[in-house]
Amino acid sequence: MSSLHTIGQWTTDRALATPGRVAIDDRGVLVTYKELDRRATNLANSFYEHGYSVGDRIATLSGNSADQVVLFFACAKAGLALVPISWRLSSSEVAEQIQMVRPALLVVEDEFSSLAVEAMEKLIEPPKTASFGVVGLESSMPNSTYTQQTIRQVRDSDDLLIVFTSGTVDKPKAPILTHSNCFWTNLSLSRIAEITSEDTVLSVMPQYHAGGWNIQPLLGWWMGATVVLERTFDAGRVLHLIEQRKITSMMGVPANYLFLAEHPDFQTTELSSLKHAIVGGAPMPEPLLRTWHQRGVALTQGYGLTEASPNVLCLADEDATKRLGSAGRPYPHVSVKVVDPVTNEELEGEATGELLVGGPGVFKGYFEDVKNTNATLRDGWLHTGDLVHRDKDGFYRIVDRIKDIFITGGESVAPAEIEKVLFGHPAIADCAVVGVPDEKWGEVPVAFVVRRKGVPTDEEDILNFLSTNLAKFKVPKQISFIQKIPRSSSEKVRRRMLASEWQKKQGVRK
Repeated sequence: MSSLHTIGQWTTDRALATPGRVAIDDRGVLVTYKELDRRATNLANSFYEHGYSVGDRIATLSGNSADQVVLFFACAKAGLALVPISWRLSSSEVAEQIQMVRPALLVVEDEFSSLAVEAMEKLIEPPKTASFGVVGLESSMPNSTYTQQTIRQVRDSDDLLIVFTSGTVDKPKAPILTHSNCFWTNLSLSRIAEITSEDTVLSVMPQYHAGGWNIQPLLGWWMGATVVLERTFDAGRVLHLIEQRKITSMMGVPANYLFLAEHPDFQTTELSSLKHAIVGGAPMPEPLLRTWHQRGVALTQGYGLTEASPNVLCLADEDATKRLGSAGRPYPHVSVKVVDPVTNEELEGEATGELLVGGPGVFKGYFEDVKNTNATLRDGWLHTGDLVHRDKDGFYRIVDRIKDIFITGGESVAPAEIEKVLFGHPAIADCAVVGVPDEKWGEVPVAFVVRRKGVPTDEEDILNFLSTNLAKFKVPKQISFIQKIPRSSSEKVRRRMLASEWQKKQGVRK
């Protein structure tokens, strides 16, 4: 038995309603809803039999896979919390995250066994480990080290997912998402994305991020859709899958859609099946939006963060071309307000300030981190740290991370507004802007640019272009041409890495 909003019930319901329908297409290996529920139920029972208790944490090192989906639903049924850890991390970083959450078990896919071994060697008290491949996990699962076992009904408030933040601003933290959080965020998404049992969802976001679960895949399994899992993002393969598998819905960050648009096959790929293409994670450059609109795909822009499970704002399809650059309005069941970043005073009407989020999707807190939890959750509101502009019609535009905004000559400048103009230059494929120290102005912008193949440009050309489209104080001091913009595992620009490298080259002291 379970409470109203526990996620483990979803596969049980679908196995009764549509047992033979394909739930997962994992690189051509198909799993029906009946099989998904059977495997998840058996694995949940195996956890109980081996002494695992409600509230225990099960960490993983795995790529996107059907096995990890089975494990997720097994954890949901058994009252355990899944902690997917990024396989892109170093062994020291993996060890640090394991030490933070102290899982009762670490389940490792064979491909990442050497990474797991190296990480375990760095820990004084490493957790027990098991191999992925759910059939093997059921038969060879180690017994829990805990002597007292808690077996009870799974509750809405129980932990379900602990997904580490990307750490682009500070050290990674471990937000806790409950069953209730995941239920409500998927209910909210369903009111906008409208995924049905007839849809085929392409999942390219890594499962060690909230977006790998709560932006379409979980909703797809709730509604009875087929979810096509991809282990990594490859633009050519994604375009092939959209055409071959008649993908109707997908989600990505701006970098994903940029790489797709830059691929040689983009203009010839049949995209007519793609009904819902959601973009989030960072502001979407308007020229890139127009590129997709010209191919007949009205990207649904949105905004979210892990601590909100993550869905907060979304632009409906019918507004995609009319509200270019907007992140839309709040999802149903989500409350937002705009406050002055300094005084915390609420701002009414058209305003620019920090976005605060409320509602049942707001996370429980950071795992055993009272300080950061109290700094982020205040008076019932999630302080996002993001600067937004709300227009007179109630539509929101993401300006930038407050911590990324720099001050030059007393004027505040958001890197994203300079990047928006840069993306309008025909020779620029990708870019990022950071503020760097300057003796005269305090800080000045520097732009890092990736050239588009076959389109000539140089620093003078780009600076002249910017000078006609930006105020003088916003024009970068320097254009630095690089091969690739460094991004986190969630494809967010690592501005601090760029700033640090620039300062090292210039011999600037921090």
